[in-house]
Amino acid sequence: MTDSTAEIPPELVRELGITVVPAYVRFGDETYRDGVDIDREEFYRRLTGGSILPITAPPTAGDFRKCYDRLGRETDDIISIHISSKLSRTLEMADRGAAHFLGAKRIITVDSQQASWAEGLLVVEAAKRSAAGDDIHEVVRHVRGLIPKVYVVLFVTTLEHLRRGGRIGRARALIGSVLSTRPVLVLEDGEITPLQMVRSRGRGVDRLLEFVTEFPRIQSMTVMQGRPSLDVQELLMRLNEVFPDKGIELKTYGPALATHVGPDSIGVIVFEGE
Repeated sequence: MTDSTAEIPPELVRELGITVVPAYVRFGDETYRDGVDIDREEFYRRLTGGSILPITAPPTAGDFRKCYDRLGRETDDIISIHISSKLSRTLEMADRGAAHFLGAKRIITVDSQQASWAEGLLVVEAAKRSAAGDDIHEVVRHVRGLIPKVYVVLFVTTLEHLRRGGRIGRARALIGSVLSTRPVLVLEDGEITPLQMVRSRGRGVDRLLEFVTEFPRIQSMTVMQGRPSLDVQELLMRLNEVFPDKGIELKTYGPALATHVGPDSIGVIVFEGE
């Protein structure tokens, strides 16, 4: 089980039997369930075409309680993996929802310390291990062991969303930076942390490539985008030239990350594997 910030494709959700609890997206007085009442295309249309910046909110404790109750009719063991607790209160809400079943069901909540598809990657690995017959504790140990092997680096094109955002950790130090520079950020220990400041999108793409090529071993890699851009295509092309056998995927990050980094940022997720 996870939340919608994990960005897992619907077909994979169905194939692996993953339950997804939707987070909330708010534009002013209007509230939508992520992936239910509003899709990515509509979200980005409203994000880039309107004057109201969105905010996101986690599923409620009641939302989690309903899901645990429904799943509890089929199983006594539930693993609930969620977005970094330093970026969202989702894990807190999951724990509150799970408290109702203490002593009746075995519900283990896991802080992925990740966001977007980096979180989803861990959920998928857990689902595969569960399907292979591992018990709940084996699956949780496996996932926690993989967390430090997943890396996220982002080139952010505007500081405005960071300026208005909430849980951005040490990236707050960037708010007073020179406006002619843009940050390259990493997700480290569950929070967004500055890696380097660069002066152009071209240099930002270069830095993402440099970051990735520093890894001696990579099992899989994903490029993340908000709105499509030529810079993303250039990065994907250059990565495929360096790593022709990795089958690099391109994914669109959703509301949870977009509210922090805006619609035009570019990211790479690296999974070192086991």
